Amino acid sequence: MNSRAELSVRAEKAILVGVILPQSSADPRDPLGELAALAKTAGAVVVDRVLQHRVTVDASTFIGSGKAEEIKKLVKKHKADVVIFDHDMSPNQLRDLEKIIDTKILDRSELILDIFATRARTHEAQLQVGLAQLEYTYPRLRHMWSHLERIGAGAGAGVGARGPGEMQLEIDRRLVRGKVADLKERIAQVQARKSREVKERKRQH
Repeated sequence: MNSRAELSVRAEKAILVGVILPQSSADPRDPLGELAALAKTAGAVVVDRVLQHRVTVDASTFIGSGKAEEIKKLVKKHKADVVIFDHDMSPNQLRDLEKIIDTKILDRSELILDIFATRARTHEAQLQVGLAQLEYTYPRLRHMWSHLERIGAGAGAGVGARGPGEMQLEIDRRLVRGKVADLKERIAQVQARKSREVKERKRQH
């Protein structure tokens, strides 16, 4: 599994990226201020910031291949471990960006999930975070497993080349579905136990 499966940014050097659109609600004085605070909360070390003004986002890479190449140079310059976007992106955009920039890319939701994971103290909170991460990950599985591309799925690949990758993808999906079902059951058990304890305390009073 490649970097797409690893959301944690603790102690990693991060480059922050924001796109200013016509309808943007970002603070004009410090557009990436909130994202920087989130990144620091997650334990990342912010080494650079990139802002881009666009009329619309690029369907493939969100920021366009030219800007992605610029960020790739910054990653090498700072020896950055992760690039964090102040937006939520599609699995395709995340995949295409990682192909160009050649480092871990996180969007805003992934960063927030990482923070939740580090802040979860109770058993139920940890289960809820695990469930949220799995449910976020599931629709993105196709682009999170590097071995699919190494096998050769895509243009020019024969059926025999695609088969193993597709089988592995289905296995991965089945594993995630199983884990989601297990977490939901465990959360339900925790909540049922808490409900019973509350009722018992009420009876005692």
